[in-house]
Amino acid sequence: MISTNEFKTGITIEMDGEIYSVLEFQHVKPGKGAAFVRTKLKNLRSGSTVDHTFRAGEKVARAHLERKEMEYLYRDDDTFYLMDAETYEQLALPAETLGEGSKYLKENDRLTVVMLGEEVVGVDVPITVVLEVADTEPGIKGDTASGATKPATMETGLVVQVPLFVNSGDKIKIDTRTGSYLERA
Repeated sequence: MISTNEFKTGITIEMDGEIYSVLEFQHVKPGKGAAFVRTKLKNLRSGSTVDHTFRAGEKVARAHLERKEMEYLYRDDDTFYLMDAETYEQLALPAETLGEGSKYLKENDRLTVVMLGEEVVGVDVPITVVLEVADTEPGIKGDTASGATKPATMETGLVVQVPLFVNSGDKIKIDTRTGSYLERA
């Protein structure tokens, strides 16, 4: 159990049979009445966010999550196969568990799987990944409009807006949080 007075961003709690991560919290002490804690919580199973208000000092069950580093082996239709880096056990995950992160994965990439007991509640892909450009229109000499971009299809099928000088076969670094081009690798 944890008191709402001890909330920190990123802490995980269990409430109404669901697992939540605290995104934001604010202790409020009105001039009249009891103090309370206003929070924004992210449901780790569904990904939705909810606003919830707790009484100050209220006790909430803490969810103890385990993080395992795993290696992405291969994909078979809508199932991703991962291997535990320590025990070499394999884990099959449906594509919806990975969500948008599946577009950034290449074979042998490492990622962090968040587990509650035996249940996978989330997957953290690296913040930046290096992918090869599979297809894009060639840049035209003299086409130097400031900040101009063009779509490029990566080796994983992801489409990213890139500067005009990027060509097919180039390796580029991509921010997985925003899906945007960072630099050539």
